[in-house]
Amino acid sequence: MIPADRVLAFAALALVVIAIPGPSVLFLVGRALAHGRRVALASVAGNELGELTLAMLVAAGLGPLIERSQPLLTIMKLAGAAYLIILGIRAFRDRQAHEFSAQAAGRTRGCLRAVRDGYLVGVANPKAAVFLIAILPEFVSPSSGAVAVQMAFLGILFVLIATVCDAAWSLLASGARAWFARSPRRLGLVGGAGSLAMIGLGITLAVTGRKH
Repeated sequence: MIPADRVLAFAALALVVIAIPGPSVLFLVGRALAHGRRVALASVAGNELGELTLAMLVAAGLGPLIERSQPLLTIMKLAGAAYLIILGIRAFRDRQAHEFSAQAAGRTRGCLRAVRDGYLVGVANPKAAVFLIAILPEFVSPSSGAVAVQMAFLGILFVLIATVCDAAWSLLASGARAWFARSPRRLGLVGGAGSLAMIGLGITLAVTGRKH
């Protein structure tokens, strides 16, 4: 098995990388502000399932292939960016309902749809992809057992840390939304801010290179 010091070093580095707001964090905060806690937490679940998929692909040996294929990395980035923009536009459109109806604060999108949205963002997250493909393998110890098993273990550890951090961001953002919900107009404004954040993030991902 992987030496304990390597596991701790990996966990510490993963925590630092995950804690820095990136595509997933900004997406989840935007969802929390636009739709509330239930949708945000469902989006967290989907997002982590997407990142878990990436981790298992890396453990299965597809990581080097993806890393060497610049067109594939570009497609993943652009797909994630486009989906974020689409979600942001939808949320911005729906914000009107919050401005005109106090009951709108209790309306949320279906959890299954939120999980699906989160999954698509997570599996196309360039920050997670670069970390899992380029950094995770550096902590594997070939002399400590099956490499694939070690990579799967570290990938799951990464996802668990991400789950805790992303859930915390979502709860904080949805808590702020609850305060705004006292005024339908304020709720509409904060929902609009969250949707614009998602649109801005999507545009940023589309026009930048392989940045974390």
